[in-house]
Amino acid sequence: MKKMIVPLLLSALLTVPVTVLAKESTWISDKPLTLKIHLHARDKYVWDENLPMSKELFRLTNLQLIGTANKTATNSQEQFNLMMATGNLPDIVAGDSLKDNFIRYGMEGAFQPLNKLIDQHAPNLKAFFKSHPEVQRAITAPDGNIYFIPYVPDGKVSRGWWIRKDWLDKLGLKEPQNIHELYTVLKAFREKDPNGNGKKDEIPFFDKEPERLYNLVNFWGCRSTGSDAAMDFFVDANGKVRHPFAEPCFKEGIRNLAKWYAEGLIDPEIYTRKNRAREQLFGANQGGMTFDWFASTAGFNDSISKTVRGFKLIPLAPPADINGKRWLENSRAEMRPDGWAMTVTNKNPVETIKLFDFFFSRTGRNLQNFGVEGYSYDMKNGKAVFKDAVLKSSKPVNNQLWEMGALLPIGYWMDYEYERQWTNPAALQGIEMYAKGNWFVPLFYGVNMKKEERAVYDQFWPDIQTYMAEMAQNWVLGTKNVDKTWDEYQARLKSSGFHAVLNAMQAAYDRQYGKR
Repeated sequence: MKKMIVPLLLSALLTVPVTVLAKESTWISDKPLTLKIHLHARDKYVWDENLPMSKELFRLTNLQLIGTANKTATNSQEQFNLMMATGNLPDIVAGDSLKDNFIRYGMEGAFQPLNKLIDQHAPNLKAFFKSHPEVQRAITAPDGNIYFIPYVPDGKVSRGWWIRKDWLDKLGLKEPQNIHELYTVLKAFREKDPNGNGKKDEIPFFDKEPERLYNLVNFWGCRSTGSDAAMDFFVDANGKVRHPFAEPCFKEGIRNLAKWYAEGLIDPEIYTRKNRAREQLFGANQGGMTFDWFASTAGFNDSISKTVRGFKLIPLAPPADINGKRWLENSRAEMRPDGWAMTVTNKNPVETIKLFDFFFSRTGRNLQNFGVEGYSYDMKNGKAVFKDAVLKSSKPVNNQLWEMGALLPIGYWMDYEYERQWTNPAALQGIEMYAKGNWFVPLFYGVNMKKEERAVYDQFWPDIQTYMAEMAQNWVLGTKNVDKTWDEYQARLKSSGFHAVLNAMQAAYDRQYGKR
């Protein structure tokens, strides 16, 4: 009976007479206005005007967004390219990882510059950029224009190190505080049968994202990335753009990773197991340590403990590296390359920028982060609070929100409270520990390149990146020896245009962020 109440409530909510709705202060247009939107995200999500969030957006703003993306397509980037190639542009384009495309095609005239519209009609966005100048700088095109509104995360901590406390206790070990103690612990996990089945089947370290394996080079003082994305460029203390996989230090780190792999300390299927790694290895009582999201990883304490007696996973402070320093590359990004833009064919730019602005208001943030009031959350003491039916559902909260049309990668400002409410206590403990430790190195948000700079990048970088990834994998697996092939590797980078890419990015960086 309870399950029937919520849909009925929503149905009633969405059929309130227009004469009543006209009094809503969040209305953007006096008359119902329809805008077309192409949103195809993460290879599966599209904008659906029939979902609860979309209907509530219409009720609150009097703007109805109609999705135009192919609902059966499974490649978001291909769908974006096809749309641009046809020239049949909707009013709004949205999705993930579109920052560079928004800027490129914006400078070519496909998307409208938003600067004046924001200044004149978007008080929430204007205030946000004033208080977050680093985000505004990161999305500003080389011509000085803003062509899209990004998805802005909230909070500082996202990923961290996790270790099996029950295994440590069984073997009489303490949480490792440095790289040397970590090695000792992982060796013990491998050799001393902490799962007690009499077999040498423990996997000391694993990760569901193979590229996150390279985070381990941090323990030898080396970088593996510069952003929350894996294998990305970074900027050194002198303002120079560099790539970690080309640094001399990386050679030392990879040499040690190869040693650990050969000794069985790293998952032998690290490059193939992928997304199911946590379920498989924790579920089989074989996984000992990983690097992953706080909120989702902590949840295994609830699910796995039902079948693995004594299972206890705890957040681990970053062990100190060989230089005695604790540090971490992966803080929560202050902006993502996701969001939405207004096309040049849009005939309602004022209403559209007000729509963009709406999602930086309190009401808009509640809608995107918590769903529909009275349906998925209630207001208590002025704050959005998820209903018990949402928090206690067998489905993860974020999955439930995606299904109702919320949390899609449009331009909006995340509210960390949405995540905190369904985060396991163990994760909250880890988040607090990492926040207090303040071990994070600054993130690099990339550069916005001119046409000629982008041409150099597009010509050389995809092949170079593929080569770097292949060589790193070969070194770890032991199919190639890093000491014997490092000089050849460096020569190949040089002949493949690597330094031309660095020079193009450096020119863009100096222009965008200023020389140091």
